[in-house]
Amino acid sequence: MVSIGKENDLLVFKGSNFLKQRLLLATLSGKPVKIINIRSFEHPPGLREYEVSLIRLLDKITNGTRIELNETGTGVVYEPGLLFGGTLMHDCSLQRGIGYYLDVLLALGPFCKSPLNVTLRGVTNSKESPSVDHIQSSAMPILKRFLIVDDGLSFKVLKRGMMPNGGGEVLFKCPVRKNLHTLQLQKSGMVKRIRGVVYACRVSPALANRTVEAAKGVMLKFLPDVYIHTDQSKGKSAGNSPGFGINLVAETTDGCFYAAETVSNLIKDGSEPSVPEELGRETAQKLLEEIFRGGCVDSTFQWLVTLYMALGQKNVAKFLTGPLSDYTIHFLQHLREFFSITFKLENFTDEEEEDNAEAQPETAPKILMTCVGIGYSNINKRML
Repeated sequence: MVSIGKENDLLVFKGSNFLKQRLLLATLSGKPVKIINIRSFEHPPGLREYEVSLIRLLDKITNGTRIELNETGTGVVYEPGLLFGGTLMHDCSLQRGIGYYLDVLLALGPFCKSPLNVTLRGVTNSKESPSVDHIQSSAMPILKRFLIVDDGLSFKVLKRGMMPNGGGEVLFKCPVRKNLHTLQLQKSGMVKRIRGVVYACRVSPALANRTVEAAKGVMLKFLPDVYIHTDQSKGKSAGNSPGFGINLVAETTDGCFYAAETVSNLIKDGSEPSVPEELGRETAQKLLEEIFRGGCVDSTFQWLVTLYMALGQKNVAKFLTGPLSDYTIHFLQHLREFFSITFKLENFTDEEEEDNAEAQPETAPKILMTCVGIGYSNINKRML
């Protein structure tokens, strides 16, 4: 079971797993939650700094939110207010990347009272969270599909910042909508081109060039249309820590995107320094794995598609995806807890693909997700 019961109209959950999912869905549904036994047997116990920072961000973009923490931080009661949005700035915890906070804003942005204009400062690229490049290349196209009109939607990386000291800055703007568009995407198409960026902060430009050559060496065996550029940040735009990484994106003929990324190791962790050639080849293999999984979205943002489908208008929504990730499976369970909505999942076989099986590359089994949207309406927009 996802939840362990109800207490005074509170949904009660136990443990620290999927805390972000629960706070996000509580904010959208308006249902208060109580989370107990958060790392009760760990040292130190309770919420971590990055989780407290997330709660503060949710408090900033809402009005009337009430938050109660116990003395040890192992229990929290979260009663969400109305989504307000507006212009704000938030300093993210350096324990997690900006992507940890940004994907929450992607989910909440369309349902605010005022258009979001948020500046986030912290770590732009880290191993623990989706990087800003991954969100820009994979999550933003998803949001554009569900927004009926994407005027006012923008995302800019103003400064890069690597672990452990950050120093990065991004600007995210999201328009408000009364309802989300209902989609029926059952074809992903064939990969037509691969693009990428290798970023380097406070390190030699030669590391970026070596990473590019290694990644292209793998991808050119798969597709001839490959272009990877370098982003060598200098001065204040390079953040406070040295590091480099690579983000690769595959675009299909039907406008679907798969992304993969790898970030260099931290020297302070005691781990060995990253070798550019290994970094490039590893990322290329990750991208090939995402292409193998198939579907209309990569594995990192399956959960975002399920959320938009569930909150859509009261029509049948269908979306083709690859094998579900563990994170998405738990997100579907939480959607049932908060919105009483379930999805129909069935194995998908395309007759055209079967006819052209010899010409098609091998892919993983695909899943067709179907649901009827709950007709979630942005009540805050009526007040404009």
